[in-house]
Amino acid sequence: MPTIKYKPTTPSRRHMSVPSFEEITKSTPEKSLIVIKKKHAGRNANGKITVRHRGGGNKVKYRIIDFRRLDTEAATVVGIEYDPNRSAYIALLESESGVKSYIIAPVGLSVGDKVFSGADADIKPGNTLPLANIPVGTYVHNIELHPGKGGQLVRSAGVAAQLLSKENGTAMIRLPSGEVRIVPMNCKATVGQVGNIEHDTVKVGKAGKTRHKGIRPTVRGSVMNPCDHPHGGGEGKSPVGHPGPLTPWGKPALGYKTRKHKSRTEQYIVKHRNAK
Repeated sequence: MPTIKYKPTTPSRRHMSVPSFEEITKSTPEKSLIVIKKKHAGRNANGKITVRHRGGGNKVKYRIIDFRRLDTEAATVVGIEYDPNRSAYIALLESESGVKSYIIAPVGLSVGDKVFSGADADIKPGNTLPLANIPVGTYVHNIELHPGKGGQLVRSAGVAAQLLSKENGTAMIRLPSGEVRIVPMNCKATVGQVGNIEHDTVKVGKAGKTRHKGIRPTVRGSVMNPCDHPHGGGEGKSPVGHPGPLTPWGKPALGYKTRKHKSRTEQYIVKHRNAK
């Protein structure tokens, strides 16, 4: 998916780039597969802001994605659509009995292709199989952590995980972050790499596009007063003044590791993503 660059007719146009949307073949979503998505502006049930810098944004509806991919009959790709709720594109499927569903669109999937889900499916992009039936070395996405729960790993645009080995009922997978993880072999995964590969090359270019996503402006702590932020105060540009950066409430931030060393899932991680 190439990106489109404009002539610098305005300051915001100078560095802005947008997706070409060449892969998109269907502009309107399937009405039976969308639900209303309410706005919360970063507030919890008590009305207090728990996530800052949220609010506004375009009105969007949530597309119901089939992450479970239960063993069903063959389904045909009806169209490739844009999804405002995720970076990847989605594909609309229609089974032989007329049932429609959405899946994450992998690279190489096009309108008219048939996809299958089951242990006897071919190793082709878009097909879903148990890890036990996928050859070692294959690139996969939409990976389950618990059999039947649905895919939870590797769902963003352009990412893929690699199946490294299989033994003793478990499979070893290298995730896009570099982490090597053990997953039960009866968990399912979808063959191929997630589409919309060049998503990370798109440059926003102007503040308004960020507001359209529902993200409000963020004020740096270093320009605040000492009473408002631990980084505040000083004459002119000043350093943080602490061993490491802090949140407005004095907690370590920006790179501080918060993962518990005795996490329940620690035993399934063979190699951490930051390991050298």
